[in-house]
Amino acid sequence: MKEKEPKNAEAVIKDIRRRTKRKFSSEEKIRIVISGLRGDESINTICRKEGIAPALYYRWSKDFIEAGKRRLNGDTLREANTDEVNQIKNENVELKNLVAELMLDNRTLKKSMNGLESNSTGI
Repeated sequence: MKEKEPKNAEAVIKDIRRRTKRKFSSEEKIRIVISGLRGDESINTICRKEGIAPALYYRWSKDFIEAGKRRLNGDTLREANTDEVNQIKNENVELKNLVAELMLDNRTLKKSMNGLESNSTGI
């Protein structure tokens, strides 16, 4: 039985980081950004406590502020919904096309049936 070849140290570290990568919910991100905006502690201290890089904090902070600006300017369209809305619109168009095809087929069938009826009655 052959044993697996040992991975190099970098590959092991990357594998561990990938498996233990922490996912933050939107509520956690907001809490962290707001704690930084309060100014009670330095950004570096907050980042150390939360186990995130300062660059990540600043990215979240920028996204948070941009989303607030858009919302205050009356932009009610949300990113999470745009894909869903587009998908529903596309589905609606496909369904309308399908209904139109079925109506056309139905009309053609009715005309052909009328032709058969008139031929069978001798008219």
